[in-house]
Order: sequence, then C-alpha cells, then structure tokens
Amino acid sequence: MSVSTELIIARHGEAHCNLAGLAGGDKTCTGLTVRGHQQVASLASRLREEHGTGTPISALYASPRRRVRETAEILSGALNLPVRPEPALSGPRHGQADGLRWEDIKTAFGGPPQSHPDRPYAPGSETWNEHLARVTACLAGLTQRHAGQKILIAGHGETVEAAFTLLLTLPPGTCTRAGFAADHASLTRWHMRRNRLAQAVWILTAFNDTRHLPEPTDA
Repeated sequence: MSVSTELIIARHGEAHCNLAGLAGGDKTCTGLTVRGHQQVASLASRLREEHGTGTPISALYASPRRRVRETAEILSGALNLPVRPEPALSGPRHGQADGLRWEDIKTAFGGPPQSHPDRPYAPGSETWNEHLARVTACLAGLTQRHAGQKILIAGHGETVEAAFTLLLTLPPGTCTRAGFAADHASLTRWHMRRNRLAQAVWILTAFNDTRHLPEPTDA
C-alpha cells in the first residue's frame, strides 16, 4: 500500500478569547496570546524540519478568523508557502453570541452547540450540523483538488471534528454522544492509502499530537 494523499490539520495557538472563555467570532476575535505565538513557533519549527526532509507540503490553507490567520502566517514563514485563505473553513458563525461568555451561552442553550445540533444556539448563529456540512464539504473539495499531495490546514478545533465526521462517515447525531478535543497548536494527520485493487481508505495516523510543545511547568 502506498500513501497517495495526506491531510494535516493544525489547530491555532492559544487566543485571548480562549483565555477569557468567550465565543471569539469574526467581530470579536483579537488574535493569539503571547503563549499562543510561542506554541505556533514550536509547531512551525517541527513542520519546517519535516517539510525539508520528508514529503514536502504542497499547500497551506487557513480559516480567515484572526487567531487562525496569525497562526497561518507563522507557519507560512517557516515553510515558505503562501497562505490560501478559505472562508468555508471558518469557525462557527456565532450570530448574536459573538463575544459572549461560553458559560452563559451554554446555560441559555441547555448545553454546547453539539448537544442540540439542529438548533441555532443564538439568534443568527449556525446550527452545529450546518457548520459541519459547510466545513466537511470544503475538506472534501480540498482533498480531491490535492489528490496525491500533502496539504496543511490551519484551523479550529471544530475543523478537526469536521474531518472525523467526513473521513469516518459519522452519522448525524454522533456529536451528541462523542467528540474529539484537540489542544492548541496540535496536529492531526490523515493518510489516504490505496491498495493494489485501487481501494481507498483514510487512516488516522496522529491525533492531538503536541510533542513539539514544551512541557507545562508548575506554577
């Protein structure tokens, strides 16, 4: 069996909205913290080494949200690859919840967006399933466009969840029972392999890989 396509998803580094517990949408995301920049610098160093010694990365795509744009810019400099903004990879549209505390959003909604995936969690927001449909369609298109290549996507934790939904063909409602939590600046890797009969299978080779990050120190 030989590798024909590789999909790498890098979650953005720690952002100010994450520290504050806020829904950081297009209007209110203020970018990465100092720690977030350091996390992504470590990630970029690791990917630069892989890029130079192994199969090179063909393309770098990114969600347009500020914390992801800043992440992608650091990766772009390390890999000498242009950032290709992809609006369909953006995190959930929060509507009137943009900038509010997640604790308050979940209390009013009766849980996280995944708990009622066909209901908007705030006026003007996407439902969880609407978000998944948008991102999975984008990921399917990108992997088809870059068949036989290695591509890197700078995205959100939700991007990682969408990839699981797409590549494992998870049925609707799975999100109410199970989820996939990715840490800041972590890597998730999928390889699409074809056997001698030309049958294609997506294989998860790494999930929430953070070994490039320094070990946390005790306060």
